[in-house]
Amino acid sequence: MVKCLESEGVSVVFGIPGEENIRFVQALAASDIRYVLTRHEQAAAFMAEMYGRVTGRAAVVSTTLGPGAINMQLGVADATTNSTPMVAISAQVGHDREFKESHQYVDLVSMFAPITRWAAGVPTARAIPEMFRKAFKVAETERPAAVYLAVPEHLDADAADYCDLAPLPRNVVRADAPAAGQVARAVEILRAARRAVVLAGHGAARGDATAALVRFADALGVPVANTFHGKGVMPDDHPSSIGTMGFMRHDYVNFGFDDADVVIAVGYELQEFDPVQINPGGDKKIIHIHRFPAEVDAHYPVAVGIIGDISASLDALTDALSGHRFDCGTDMPGSGLLEEEFARGQQDSRFPLAPQRVVADTRAALGRNDVVLVDTGATKMWMARLYPTYQRNTCLISNGLSTMGFSLPGAIGVKLARPDAKVLAVVGDGAFLMNSQEIETAVRERIPLVVLIWEDGGYGLIEWKMDLELGEHYYVKFGNPDVVSYAKSFGAKGYRITSAEELLPTLKAALEDDGVALISCPVDYSENLRLTDRLGQLDGTL
Repeated sequence: MVKCLESEGVSVVFGIPGEENIRFVQALAASDIRYVLTRHEQAAAFMAEMYGRVTGRAAVVSTTLGPGAINMQLGVADATTNSTPMVAISAQVGHDREFKESHQYVDLVSMFAPITRWAAGVPTARAIPEMFRKAFKVAETERPAAVYLAVPEHLDADAADYCDLAPLPRNVVRADAPAAGQVARAVEILRAARRAVVLAGHGAARGDATAALVRFADALGVPVANTFHGKGVMPDDHPSSIGTMGFMRHDYVNFGFDDADVVIAVGYELQEFDPVQINPGGDKKIIHIHRFPAEVDAHYPVAVGIIGDISASLDALTDALSGHRFDCGTDMPGSGLLEEEFARGQQDSRFPLAPQRVVADTRAALGRNDVVLVDTGATKMWMARLYPTYQRNTCLISNGLSTMGFSLPGAIGVKLARPDAKVLAVVGDGAFLMNSQEIETAVRERIPLVVLIWEDGGYGLIEWKMDLELGEHYYVKFGNPDVVSYAKSFGAKGYRITSAEELLPTLKAALEDDGVALISCPVDYSENLRLTDRLGQLDGTL
């Protein structure tokens, strides 16, 4: 097993050992693969997911059987719904116990099947080379996802000599060139279009399609929006960028789609957000550019699908449309409103801090290449909308499963994958305690990172939704520990913000420090309803 992982280029495994896989862990200890011992299997899966998200290569999470394997399921499901490669390996009872009621036995393969691209039990040691090669091939295919392998305990304990087994050579599936006929059909639609707009999604980010996307936008004069997962694939300081799509209400960016008759969806995947947001009437023509065909949806009627390498497809369209321009750029209803909101936030000195001020100071503290992981909740809505992003995979959000609690452990995985970058986890106080035990992992493993906690004493996004739709809220408030003391108890540094002017210098100092730091920042979420009220008013005037 370890030789197979080495053959696949695996450099780190995240997990917690169990009685049933002690020899596997012993073999890892004798290899060059780093084993990161975590405090919870769910967190280990999030670490592997985010490592795979920024590298594009399947990372590995390893657990024991039964409860350990079940604990990692949330991170495994998150990886699959976020189209991220991952190989999850757990122990399992021996074949001599699988057919009957037995201690710690559950049918793990059946449990993992719905949340993975492939789930299987290893029947014999001789199957390991083929099954491990298949696991990585499936995980890293054109639609990345998690895969799961259950390894029976008798394989781990068997003293038989398997020295004649060897890993299979690694091979990588390459994307095809786009079909000329499909490109020609798309050209015909675009030449007849009155107003086109591009939506760049997760596939464009995974495929590193920035250069081709910029060439396409520059040549055609077409505006480009990105999804939460696609943030940065079109740099936000590029003139053609109009912002991020996916907010729960009709946001500024939506106005760019309202008058469009053609949507060029580049690497967009439907689990990122409901396509009704970009095509409420189902009447816009969709040009789908991706490595695989589109899912069927009434609001995503594909007129032409160009399947193949995304950059090659964009370049083929750019060449075929030479001389044709839309010249609409960002001159559309709502243009400039996002920048105005960000600028106002930079000057807002209230305390507790306005969300816009927290976003602005976070941007000012991080470089273009640094990475921020944004947890699920009201934090995600503000950061996804307002945080300017200039490179792919530098603002990481879970928007397939939209899982709470991923960002802190995920930051550990990202820092191991990107040791050159500063790494910041942005998390609401509701999600923070879900995996805060991994502070100890970061400290023990000497993995420097900073956690910025947006503190309001409640589940802010649920409160926001309740207030919008019910006019009141229930069961969303809770208490918090003293974050400074909590951080120190793990051997980390802790800071509490007491004025708006403190946040930026505190962030900069913590990010420059070669250690682990927690920053508690009180946030004024009364801005939530003010935002949705403003957007509702704009809806009727633009």
